[in-house]
Amino acid sequence: MASEETRTTETRTEQSNTERATSTAANARETAPTRAWATRLVVVGIVLSALNLRPAITSLGALLEEVRDGLGMSGSVAGLLTSVPPLCFAVFGVTAPRLARRFGASAVVCAGMAAITAGLLIRPYAGGTAGFLAASALTLMGIAVSNVLMPVIVKRWFPDRVGSMTGLYSMALALGTSLAAAVTVPMTAALGGRWQSGLAVWAVLAAAAVLPWLPLVRERGAAARVPMAAAGEQPRKAPLRITRSRTAWALAVFFGLQATAAYITMGWMAQIFRDSGVPAGTAGLLLAVTMVMGVPLAFVIPRVATRLPHQGPIVLVLGVCGLAGYAGLYFAPAGGAWAWAVLLGVSNCAFPLALTMVGMRARTGPGVAQLSAFAQSTGYLISIPGPLLVGVLYQQSGGWGLPIALMAGLMLPQMAVGFLAGRDRIVEDEATAR
Repeated sequence: MASEETRTTETRTEQSNTERATSTAANARETAPTRAWATRLVVVGIVLSALNLRPAITSLGALLEEVRDGLGMSGSVAGLLTSVPPLCFAVFGVTAPRLARRFGASAVVCAGMAAITAGLLIRPYAGGTAGFLAASALTLMGIAVSNVLMPVIVKRWFPDRVGSMTGLYSMALALGTSLAAAVTVPMTAALGGRWQSGLAVWAVLAAAAVLPWLPLVRERGAAARVPMAAAGEQPRKAPLRITRSRTAWALAVFFGLQATAAYITMGWMAQIFRDSGVPAGTAGLLLAVTMVMGVPLAFVIPRVATRLPHQGPIVLVLGVCGLAGYAGLYFAPAGGAWAWAVLLGVSNCAFPLALTMVGMRARTGPGVAQLSAFAQSTGYLISIPGPLLVGVLYQQSGGWGLPIALMAGLMLPQMAVGFLAGRDRIVEDEATAR
């Protein structure tokens, strides 16, 4: 009798194991196409989102004079408007990790793209300066949270391809930046010459970026959890005190100084060339060349960076290019204008390098989220005074000698902290509370 019971139990156990194996195999078959489908959507979403992270800023820069005249803005208000983007990036970027923990990173990025769309549609027709600024803030809020969460999404979905996916994202971001700067004015003319139409038309591109994220918002179950498992992440037992990490601080300061250089370049480089005798149209082309340099290099640099144990040498090469470009602007701004534009374009590729290091300096998805928020928010706060200080020095000195000296001077600490941030360190090891 006991023998029969034992055989019955063994038979049931074997049946149960077989059923579980069959169920596991079926789930695997279902998960594989689901994951492949979701991964393709994530790639499309990353590219479209990156394309939308700068047109709201550069399209406004192209039409700033028309906007000022149309809204009756004073010069001081227009100057404030150019400082709003880094301020909003710093203030709203801090909220991104908390929102991602509550709603999911894909849902927050989807909401960010929707906010960009709404802000771009509203601000040209807001009816006054206050409304224009408020709608701009809505747009920049969407950009800020998406800025922070893009490295998080790359780390979670593509843990073994951080360099190539960051390169793709950075290349799309550079393309969107240069595209908006190049085509906003002619597109405005084609739409009837109204600056409102020239600004609002970019909402179409932003609306397209909402679509890939919608299915991912609904797929918050098994498909959304697959990338986390693929990354091999374990729950963190101790809280992460990001401010205790020297690497996090080095990365934040590096991010801030490279952002300072980028905003100074975007805001003042064309004027430097014009004041040296370069025609206005050529000065605009030179600025476009500087921004376009980021398209191919933003794809190459992250791929190279992830293959090196120390990213410091790349930081130094980019810094030397920046110093050479500033030296050229100081001694012969018109004579070698095209060379200086190319060199400064190469130097500005410190941005995709910084994003790549954010993904490399943290081990887990939550760690990347905290590091990204800290580095970008702190960095953008650091970058706010730079363009304003350049304007003050230019106005007080009556020339570009002192401002260019300031730009070159800031490049030295950028190289130093970038070299420190490039060391093979993990912020969780430095900042986990004991």
